[in-house]
Formats: sequence, structure tokens, C-alpha cells
Amino acid sequence: MSTTTLLGVLLPVVPLVASLAGLLLPPSPRGATIGQETARRAAVALGVAGAAGAFALAVALLATLDDPPESSTTWIELGGLTVTAGVRLDGAAALVAVAVTTVALAVQVYSTGYLKRGPHDDVDVDHRYPPYAAQVSLFTAAMLLVVVSGDLILLLVGWEVMGLCSYLLIAHDRRLPEAPAAAMKAFLVTRVGDVGFLLGIALLGVSAGSFRIADVLAHDHGTGTLTAACLLLLAGVAGKSAQFPLHTWLPDAMAGPTPISALIHAATMVAAGVYAVTRLWPLFEAAPTALAVLGVMASITLLLGALAATAQDDIKRVLAWSTVSQIGYMTGALAVGSPPAALFHLLTHAAFKALLFLAAGAVIHAVGTTLMSRMGGLRQSMPVTFWCTLIGLGALAGVPPLSGFWSKEGVLAAAEGAALHGDGPAPAWVGWLVWLAGLVGVALTAWYATRLLLRTFFGESRDPLAHPHDPPAVLRWPVLVLAVPAALLGLAGFPGWFSTQLQRSLPADPDAVSNLMPPDGLIHLSPTVLLPLALLVIGAGLAWVRWRRDDTADPAAALGPLRPVFARAFRLDDVQHTLVVRPTTALGRVARTVDERVVDGTVTGTGRAARALGGGLGTLHRAALPRAVTAVLAGALLIGLAAALIGVSA
Repeated sequence: MSTTTLLGVLLPVVPLVASLAGLLLPPSPRGATIGQETARRAAVALGVAGAAGAFALAVALLATLDDPPESSTTWIELGGLTVTAGVRLDGAAALVAVAVTTVALAVQVYSTGYLKRGPHDDVDVDHRYPPYAAQVSLFTAAMLLVVVSGDLILLLVGWEVMGLCSYLLIAHDRRLPEAPAAAMKAFLVTRVGDVGFLLGIALLGVSAGSFRIADVLAHDHGTGTLTAACLLLLAGVAGKSAQFPLHTWLPDAMAGPTPISALIHAATMVAAGVYAVTRLWPLFEAAPTALAVLGVMASITLLLGALAATAQDDIKRVLAWSTVSQIGYMTGALAVGSPPAALFHLLTHAAFKALLFLAAGAVIHAVGTTLMSRMGGLRQSMPVTFWCTLIGLGALAGVPPLSGFWSKEGVLAAAEGAALHGDGPAPAWVGWLVWLAGLVGVALTAWYATRLLLRTFFGESRDPLAHPHDPPAVLRWPVLVLAVPAALLGLAGFPGWFSTQLQRSLPADPDAVSNLMPPDGLIHLSPTVLLPLALLVIGAGLAWVRWRRDDTADPAAALGPLRPVFARAFRLDDVQHTLVVRPTTALGRVARTVDERVVDGTVTGTGRAARALGGGLGTLHRAALPRAVTAVLAGALLIGLAAALIGVSA
């Protein structure tokens, strides 16, 4: 086993070991101060050490990745189908692993301070910190397993474990009544997509005779089989990456702790779907129908998320809807045939979205609320948080030269090429759809990002009882560290070391591993870049002008009657509840009634009837002696009479 392969194998193992050790820590009841502190220190050490170890391995993997290897060994054989346990490593996997471990380490460190006291009150929540830290480590291990896996079944294991961890972590703060419901919703909605993902993997594995990714990519699948499999896989992508119509779980998941929001939105759950498509890109490239569906799904999601973000008052829900929209940019890049642009935006988004959530957590921790209507005037009292938030929002909106500008421009350039020149495997109309949606999304993103900045940090404080201040060092340093890639990572897209790590083309040899990025860099500027820049200025300018007229009013008031529609995301959640949840619940009630009254009633009724019959016979057998003698004589007389009548008739 080569050094590179060993690093790839250890990458998910290290946080997995940390999580298992953390889950074995003995629980300490509330009030047992000494036991809580001991367990918490052990959990902090395990969580931070596991994330730091995984980060070191990811950096070492990126540094030693010269000739990308693939290594696998047979795990299970079922009826001629082989499941292997191995890794498939390339530059894309190494860079995504670095992004995942960076965010995970920042979240583990940040959580040690954020969860020491509740964000809304002074209630100590340390008694539940050990399982929290262990679940974060398990979440990280599951995503890293998806990143390095060389087999579809192994990838599916990591995929499903992430779903379980998201359920546990969203519901962590049990004092919030909405947290368990949000966790259950996230679990069930993503499970709907995962059914399709599982069937798609099964279809590909049966067709290729193996679940090894190299074998699946090398096999000559039939057109119908390939299209069906890719469409089924897209169901799982829609669920995990919160794409229309399975996007409704993500904003509600804000009931979880803010560090978990950063982890889910920046580097794990929502990124997994995009990464899975790039991993299996040759299959999607040969299925233009699936790419067309993906393009429609991406365009709707991009605009839906941006419009919903314009009308939110909860700062975390603004960022949540922005994630929905930004993932739409990534899936749109895939739809027009540019995995490099999708992965580049995935990496920059991981940096600036983790930064924004952790900065938002610092604000929430300081003012005790998530509502922007109760914030304002924080620029003076929280200067570090302000500047970091400014960098994150600038990157989100695509302000040059911040990272989001370069990666978003890559997506728009790919869509423009597909629309105007027919580049890419999908029909040209898909390119037009993604390009136009992306341009509108630029203006909308600039508008709601400017609104968030103005409502939170400018004007006068709308809560006279609040005394905000910059967070302590344990919360401040992760935010400062993430501000660096959020500002500068986009510059790495120019030709150079970053691009050469991902410059190999798709190989003909199925045992070789491909890299999806081109050797000439990831940034392709042209005069058309002026169009998104103009839309950026228009969107930000409209929000600023509206706020300038009255800094006490919400710029979202300009939306008029559309504001409640956007705030409820076009009431698609209500539609889903009406068309899916209510009928399913009603069907469950009917099934329960039939089971209780018909099935159970039949069984219970049969038993009661037999018991009643037995009781009646028992009563007859317990008759007094004179009555019994009379009955015997009467019976004998009847039998004799019957025999006589039979004899006469014969």
C-alpha cells in the first residue's frame, strides 16, 4: 500500500475513532458539576484532536498526490456482485477533503465556546456536549468516506450516516420545541431522495456487475438504463443538497446549533450531492436527459432560494436560503457540463458560508436573538465580527476580488458558453435557462446580502437592553481563520499550483483515476463579466437606497404584497404538507384503524367467542345432580326414539 493510499484510508478512520471514543464516554447527569467538566474536557480533546488529525492527513494527501492511485480489496460477494472496500483519490477528492476538515476543525473549536452557555440564555448545556462532539466527528468521518470512497456501496454508507448525524445534531438543543420536528423533517425528506439514490446505485451495480466506481464508469450501460440510473441518483442529490422539490428541510434545520448549521451548509450534507455527481460525471455526461432535468431543477432552486432569502427576518434563515440558491449555481454548472466550475464554487462556498454562519453565531451569542429586526448598530461594538461578515457577504454576492466572484463567474461563463455556443452535453436551452437564472440570482443575492449587512450592523440598535461585544478568542479565531480563504481562495483559480493539482483529463484506462479540472486554470474572464457586475451594483444599490431613505425600516418592505409569499418560499412547504404529509398521515390513520378494529378485532373477537362458548359449556357441565340425571334420561329417550323411527322407515 502506497503512502498516498494509506493517507486516503486513514482520512475517514481518524475522526471515526474519535467519534466512537467520544460516544463511549460515560454520561454525567445534570448537576454533577465535576463529572460534567471531566467528560466535557475529554470530549473537547477527542473532537478537536480528531478534526485536527483529519485536517493534517488531508493536507498531507494533497501534498503527496502525484500519480493518483486507486486501491481496493474485495469486501463482500453477493450473487456475482462484488462490493469492494477501497479508495479512489484524485486532486478533486484531496481539495474537497481539505475543505471538509478545515470547516470541521473550525466547528469543533468554535463549539467549545458556543455551547458552553446557551445562545439565548445562561443555562449551562455542557452535560450534553460529549455526544455532540462525538456526533460532529462521526458526521465528518461520513463525509470523508463519501469523498474518498472507491465503491458505490461504501459511498452509500457514508451518505446514510450523514443523514443520521444530521438528525441527531439538528435536534441537539431539546429545550427548543421546534428542534425535534425540524430534525424529523430533515431525516424524512432526505430519506425520500435516498430511496432513489439507493435504486440508482443498485441499477448501476447490477448493470456493471460490480459496485466499484472504476468498473461502473468503464461499463457500457444501455441508454435507457443509464438515463434511469442518473435520474434516480438525482433524487438523492435533490434531497441531500436541498434542491427543488426536496429543499424544504434545510431552512427548518436552522433550529439546530449554529456551528452545526455551518457544518451542514458549508462542507458536508449539501455539498455531498454535488460531489457525488462530479464523481460519476462520465455517466451523467452520457445522459443528456438527466442533465436537462438537473438544469431545470437547478434554475428553479437558484431563484427560489434567492427570492426566499430576500424576505426573511431570521439571520440564520437568510443564510440557509442563500445556501439553497448557491447550491443551485453548482448544480447548474454541472447541468451545462462544467464539473470544474461546480467544484470550484463548492470550495469557495465552503469557506465563505462557514465564515458567515460562525459570524452569525457570534452575533446571536452577543445579542441573544436570531431576528435582524432586534439587531442594528453592531458595527461599532463588534468590529471584528463586522469585518469578517463583510468579507463573507461580499464573497457570497460575488464582489471582486473576493473568492465568490471568481467561482461564480466560472459558473456563469460555463452557462454562457453552453447557451451561445452549444458547449457541453446538455441541450442549448439548458444553458440559456441556467445562465439567465444565474444572472438574476446575482442581483437578488447582492440585494439580500446588503440588506442583512445594513439591518444587522448599521443604523441604531433596536434592542436597548442588549450590550453586544466581539466574542471571546475561542469563537473569534475560527472566524478570523475562515476569513482568509473566503477572501483569497478565488485567486487560486488562475493557472498555477492549485489548478495543476487537478489538470489531468479523463483517462481511457478504467483503473486510472481522472481529475476534472482543466490545466489552464479555472478563471475565464471576458467582457461579459461586466453584466453580472452591473447586476451586482443594481441589487446592492436598490437595497442601500431603500435603507438610506429610512434606516429604521426594513428594505424588504419594498416587496409589498410579495413579501409574505417570498417569506414562505411560495408556500411550497404548505403544498408539500397538503399533497404529501396530510394524505400520508390520513392513510396511516386508516391503516391504524383497520389494524386495530378489523385485524386485531377479528383476532380478539375469535378469542372472546371461543371463551364465551367454553364458558357456556362449562356452565352446562356444572349442573346440579337431579338436573343432570334428567338431562341424561331425556337424551337417552331422544336417542331411543330416533333409533325407533329410523328402524320403522327402513
